Amino acid sequence: MTDAQFTVENHGRHKHQTRQSPVGCASCANRRPGWFCSLGSAVLADLELATSTISLPAQASLFTQGEDARCLYLICGGYLKLTAGRFEDRQMIVRVAGPGSMLGLYAVLSHGVYEVSAESLTPAQLRPVERERFINFLRNHKEAQMRAVQCICQEYRFALQDACRIALAETVAARLGKLLLELAHQIGEHLDDGEFRFPLLLTHEEMASMTCTTRETVTRTLGQFRKDGWVSIEDSLVTLHQPEHLQALV
Repeated sequence: MTDAQFTVENHGRHKHQTRQSPVGCASCANRRPGWFCSLGSAVLADLELATSTISLPAQASLFTQGEDARCLYLICGGYLKLTAGRFEDRQMIVRVAGPGSMLGLYAVLSHGVYEVSAESLTPAQLRPVERERFINFLRNHKEAQMRAVQCICQEYRFALQDACRIALAETVAARLGKLLLELAHQIGEHLDDGEFRFPLLLTHEEMASMTCTTRETVTRTLGQFRKDGWVSIEDSLVTLHQPEHLQALV
């Protein structure tokens, strides 16, 4: 058993399959390339030596808030939700992460614990990198150091978006519209005609928790967006036809 496989089985409390595949995998390339997937070939070759691809089934725990951050994860395929808070008390979905995203970077660099919990929304493929191996990798590659800084800056921007969505958007429609725009930019694709499309991964109840409202209000507001022709939902895909109208709500 490899170190990476041992780490993931302990963190996720599930048995996952491990296999070798390139870091710059097709699942990342089909969407926007990840921060580390787009590194130079020589740098990626060193990263290859530190990790293997693991498969995670849907609705499986990858790591839990408060656990020691023994490794970080590069998402090659699939989607995970990050939540803060304890299940028995109250939880808040922080964001949805997809191909190209990196999980646990700050916790690993600070030798701390995971600030959130991660659970797969769909079957997912990830590359775990053990903490010490990743730190040694950064020491040896300045290009990777800059990418790590960019990743942390992106996490700051996501946190700021969450705060602004909750505190500054005065209406439910504005908060829900902003959430749809955030999901479109984080996990969606930008179509040629200016529209956005992304997979419908969250329930109405989960969207309600992210917009400080109720499930019924989310259902009613989405219905109005669809009636106005701003949004359509078909085959588990959300299409934002007029994102500028959603932005105007904010």
